[in-house]
Amino acid sequence: MHPLERLVNLVALLLESRLPLTFEQIRSKLTEGYGHGDLASAKRMFERDKDVLRDIGVPIEVVATDAWEVEQGYAIDKERYYLPEIAFTPEEVSALFVAVRSGGDVSAEDAVRKLLSGAEGGILASFGGSGLAGGPDPHLRQAAEAVAGQQQVRFEYRTSRGERSERQVDAFGLAVRAGHWYLVGSDRDRGEIRSFRLSRISGGMTIRGEGSAPPEGFRAADHVQAGPWGPGEPESEATVAFSADVAWWATGGIPGSEVVSTRPDGWVEIRVPAQPGQSLAPWVLSFGPDAEAVDPPELRAEVIERLEAIVGS
Repeated sequence: MHPLERLVNLVALLLESRLPLTFEQIRSKLTEGYGHGDLASAKRMFERDKDVLRDIGVPIEVVATDAWEVEQGYAIDKERYYLPEIAFTPEEVSALFVAVRSGGDVSAEDAVRKLLSGAEGGILASFGGSGLAGGPDPHLRQAAEAVAGQQQVRFEYRTSRGERSERQVDAFGLAVRAGHWYLVGSDRDRGEIRSFRLSRISGGMTIRGEGSAPPEGFRAADHVQAGPWGPGEPESEATVAFSADVAWWATGGIPGSEVVSTRPDGWVEIRVPAQPGQSLAPWVLSFGPDAEAVDPPELRAEVIERLEAIVGS
């Protein structure tokens, strides 16, 4: 047997054993390593191996195996052998992730992502998903620093419909959804918590001073809305009518939905947050004959067009 294989087998045996092992027990279990030749030469080989392992840092200890301390056994102190668990505070992990993400180092980003899997809290702990789209986001570092410092920021924001406006936001957290970074915070002008996709921010962020603290129990991912319109902040509304059979559950999990009216035939018109009709039409069609797109016109037209394509196929 090769000496290295013998050393590895000895370490593995001592680590697996719950009790110290005498040399006789070790020899009986590792017959290929110490079972050949006479007992004295086998013991000398074992002592040499033990010294080699100790020299490279393996903590082999000699332990009494009986109450009278007549017989001795060998064991590895597992607390000294195994490396301690590497622990980072949420703030340290968050800082590491932002640093490598901003620098565009993919291998470093993957390493820190593994650390993130065991971290709780912090500005990056409430991801709504994994997988990031595109290259490094130029606004990520600014947003992370604003969150870490509980600062108020101002920036120009472009909605999905191309509308631009100035936003003043108390930065509460960062989240990822569908491959995009979102800044989540209290929109000062609208008086409520909103999410802002970083890729839609024009120019840079300006620090306006100290912001407010997030509410107790805040999780950024909870505010990156994901409904039938897709992830992110809905920029418009749509009205959809549902039959009485499905109206009671159809929009139960959609934030911001509200009943508009109930028709004489029992159908219920419900207003739901929406993006342009293209993304909402498949959701309406998923209810079959129990849903009808009412407004806006482009959503209704999209649903009709898709139905005609289905009928004509």
